Amino acid sequence: MKNYLLAVLIGFVFSGNAQQKSISEKDVLIAMDKAASGLIEKSKANSISIGVVRNGKTYTRHYGEIDKGKYNTANNNTVFEVASITKIFTGLLVAQAVTEGKISIDDDIRKYITGSYPNLQYNGTPITIKDLVSFRTGFNKDLPDNSEIRKNRSDTSYLAFKRMDDSYSREKFFEDLKTMQLDTLPGTKFKYSNGSLNLTAHILENIYKKDYETLLKENILSKLGMNSSGLTLKENAVIANGYNKKGVLMPVISDHLWGAAGYLKSTLGDLTKFIAYEINTKNKIAAESQKNLLNSPTEWNGYFWDYIMVDNNGRNCWKHGGAFSTQNMLVVYPERNLGFSIIVNVSDEDTGNALGEAVMKLSNILLADNKTPAGIYGYKIVDDNVVFTYEHDKALNPDLVKSVSLAGTFDNWNPEDKNFQMVQKNKNTYELKVPKSQFEKGKTHMFKFVINKTGWIAAPENVINKETEGDKNLILKF
Repeated sequence: MKNYLLAVLIGFVFSGNAQQKSISEKDVLIAMDKAASGLIEKSKANSISIGVVRNGKTYTRHYGEIDKGKYNTANNNTVFEVASITKIFTGLLVAQAVTEGKISIDDDIRKYITGSYPNLQYNGTPITIKDLVSFRTGFNKDLPDNSEIRKNRSDTSYLAFKRMDDSYSREKFFEDLKTMQLDTLPGTKFKYSNGSLNLTAHILENIYKKDYETLLKENILSKLGMNSSGLTLKENAVIANGYNKKGVLMPVISDHLWGAAGYLKSTLGDLTKFIAYEINTKNKIAAESQKNLLNSPTEWNGYFWDYIMVDNNGRNCWKHGGAFSTQNMLVVYPERNLGFSIIVNVSDEDTGNALGEAVMKLSNILLADNKTPAGIYGYKIVDDNVVFTYEHDKALNPDLVKSVSLAGTFDNWNPEDKNFQMVQKNKNTYELKVPKSQFEKGKTHMFKFVINKTGWIAAPENVINKETEGDKNLILKF
């Protein structure tokens, strides 16, 4: 599910503006309704569930029906497969082990694996825990290896995926791990991998001397009161039906390994408890799980997040989950005390695009700005120069900002352009002086500020030099 989704998700991080305004509860509900309205049309889902946690308050809404024509609207207790959202639960368990001193992020993973694996190194450099949880092991394949199925995707590919998952055992996993080759230096190349998660579950079991499911229950689900969530549910629990875009009923996921990559089932009510845990900036385990482990100057993965980046709303963490029958997106902005989850009971190749648009709509409203003074924003003309200025919100952690650059029509929207890297003037302020002669006179130029080369910043709502449609770029003209 992830090969096509990472680029989609990155395309939707233009959300939010400089600071939050006073948004009423009614505004939050209206924002949820607007996001759902567009999503139900574009995704063709029967059912949509949205949960928002903002400033200590929880909001949930459910739309449509699980099965077309049956009028069975979901509720906060409806059980869904959350698929790869499971991965950040696994990441939290590793983060807990690190904070407890039971493991170091710089440890060779083989220290915690049963058996001998001389193959799990590249030219003498071993895979460390931080490489493992950052999806940068250097593994040349996934476990199980489904690359051939992915090469020839069709409407019935899910059957081949299902057969593979049904037959793949722990014994086969370790056999394949013995033959694993590393194709690059650990820590350098991102490669999404379910095998990394199941290997992590094995490591956790060896550290704590308890099985993965017990660790999950004791350390997360029970502590957070997520009583309707688990890998194995109660006998009377019913998982909500889900469909592909053609309306064909899809099967549930199979997993005979550890379930650490995508086997968790949960409810929207439980997921909002999890979101509240993730956005608590005083929570040391959550903070560790969102950490920039490899000290990346752009974006990072923390502990099994799809990606974590910094923009003008601080650190924000994104995770997508895709099963055969459902897809969902979970996003948290800890420094804004905001997080939300959107679940649809449809799963198809383009469902991720529709989810991304819904996330953008929702976050644009919930992170709206009314504090920037009206007028020209972002630059001023001083003699023969254009002086660009960006001020990072003082309520946010300035240490997360590694760079601020300008990207626009004048440099082919390239945040890497060395000529448009801003200079830090103080803890929160960045400035760049550019001769007017570098800009074509009389031409309308458009631009954005970009934090850490990835955090594209939308123009504040009430400034006058911005586009009214599209990406709402800032406008420079003189």
